[in-house]
Amino acid sequence: MAMKDGEVFGTTQAGDAIRRFSIRGGGLTASIIGLGAIIQDLRLAGHDAPLVLGYDRFESYETDTAFFGAVVGRYANRIRDGRFTIAGQRYQTERNFLDKHTLHGGSQGFSHRPWEVSLHGRDFVTLTLHDPDGTMGFPGALDVTCTYRLKIPGTLSVEMTATCEEPTLCNLTQHSYFNLDDGGAGDILDHRLMLNAGAYLPVDGDLIPTGVVKPVDGTPFDFRQARPLRMESEGKQLPYDQNFCLASTRGPLKLASWAQGANSGVEMELWTTEPGVQLYTGQYL
Repeated sequence: MAMKDGEVFGTTQAGDAIRRFSIRGGGLTASIIGLGAIIQDLRLAGHDAPLVLGYDRFESYETDTAFFGAVVGRYANRIRDGRFTIAGQRYQTERNFLDKHTLHGGSQGFSHRPWEVSLHGRDFVTLTLHDPDGTMGFPGALDVTCTYRLKIPGTLSVEMTATCEEPTLCNLTQHSYFNLDDGGAGDILDHRLMLNAGAYLPVDGDLIPTGVVKPVDGTPFDFRQARPLRMESEGKQLPYDQNFCLASTRGPLKLASWAQGANSGVEMELWTTEPGVQLYTGQYL
């Protein structure tokens, strides 16, 4: 059953009232909205600016194409030609990227759908979404849960689960853009970054992995020692939008990366159970 606390943040063009929920804990405060399970705002006590990019007006989220703060699915990133095969059955999903490929689950992916808030406490909120069989071309009805929890010390926990009645594709991600200095007034190129990744996945002109797993040694993709994101190639800033390989399989929580704002000194660690992490520096914003 959906929770009716929180405040109404806006109403979709379809007439759905979207609520905003506030949570607080561990020196952090966050605002979560029901559309796309979006983190609209995240703040650290003693730091004046928001830590993530977001919009003040609800209407901006309805027209957003950058997936600010959203849970992306049913399948994050790109599916070449919008085609895949499961158990000998070929499926065609919506080709919403360059009219060629599927991006982030299609135009009506999880990021643009109303979620229900099933639980809400002082320091946490749980959102759920039912994705019917065949939506955007994906097989099987999928039930998704996302819980945001703020904990000591200064920790944002994001836990996602998904269950399906039949074999399908499911690849969820939390799509917040972090700026540890000024909330997006400036760029992040002087942020320092460390990635515990010895390899990365090169992409083609449509930003789809080529299938090659390439070592980072001697390349601009080596962040095993912390360094600024600023890196020029042929006189231009190198645009990062690649998957970095952390491990071969899923497992217990492990440190994936560390970042530090150039001016604020604010530091952030990213821990994950997943075998890879996507680095995107926002060059298309």
